[in-house]
Amino acid sequence: MANAHEILGRIKSIRDTMKITKAMYMVSSMKVQKAKRKLVETLPYFTALQEQITDVLLHFPEMTHLFFDNRPEDALEKVKRRIYVVITGDKGMAGPYNLNVIKEARAQFETAQDYQIYAVGETGRHVFNAEKLPVNKEFRMSSNNPSVHRARLMAEILMERYRAEEVDEIYVIYTRMRNSISSSVCVEQLLPFRTSRYLKGQMKEGMNAVAEMEIHPSAELVLETLVRNTVTGFLYGAMVESQASEESARMMSMKTATDNADAMLADLSRQYNQFRQAAITQEITEVVGGAKALQKKKLRRKKAQAVPATSAE
Repeated sequence: MANAHEILGRIKSIRDTMKITKAMYMVSSMKVQKAKRKLVETLPYFTALQEQITDVLLHFPEMTHLFFDNRPEDALEKVKRRIYVVITGDKGMAGPYNLNVIKEARAQFETAQDYQIYAVGETGRHVFNAEKLPVNKEFRMSSNNPSVHRARLMAEILMERYRAEEVDEIYVIYTRMRNSISSSVCVEQLLPFRTSRYLKGQMKEGMNAVAEMEIHPSAELVLETLVRNTVTGFLYGAMVESQASEESARMMSMKTATDNADAMLADLSRQYNQFRQAAITQEITEVVGGAKALQKKKLRRKKAQAVPATSAE
């Protein structure tokens, strides 16, 4: 059993740790709010892009495009090669956040015949490399502080590989934040775009009566520009939501750590007080015992001095 000095050392260590966990809780809380603001500020722009894509597809229903799944059937039947963009954190201490993403990614890899991993975030990259999975070594992106510029660079890399027909499908595995305390891992197909997803609920009676749309230089080129911006927006949104989810998980993890530290401090303080009480009781007992021993010694001395006087008489 630890002595009082060791308990005091543990109490000091836990208090120092609590300072760190409380600070990390506050930092993560601010980062969550910042990520939410980013998402809200950019959402209208990327929503408008998707609406424009829908308009083009509605007015040109016979058009086939490289970035959409309305290509000829023989092209769709050959889908085998995949890219998985896996978004994890750059560091740990975020509860099960990274583990959940990696677990879902492994499940997706098992269903793929030929795939390559584009890891965003150091945690996922380290794990997949350690497991000797096919990680693209040249693609090194951080998940910290996502920006539109970084998302655009990623979009150009991915779209170029798709345009060169080096890959047939591209998926993004990221974490979507449901609310301030709940999140879930999502798997979304990035390319090719699903035409039905854009036209769902739009094809109504009287659609043929819609005024004609004139596009310059061509509908294909305009659609490609819209797709590029939409892919950029999706990647940016996925990174922002992942960071918000990560910081929310870290915030909850730090809160749990702080609460556990409080409980440990209460237990250690109780043990220390018991030691102090035992020590004080022992000191009192020793003082009382010493006083009694001294009193007995004095009585014996008095008796010893009184004996010779009685004998002389």
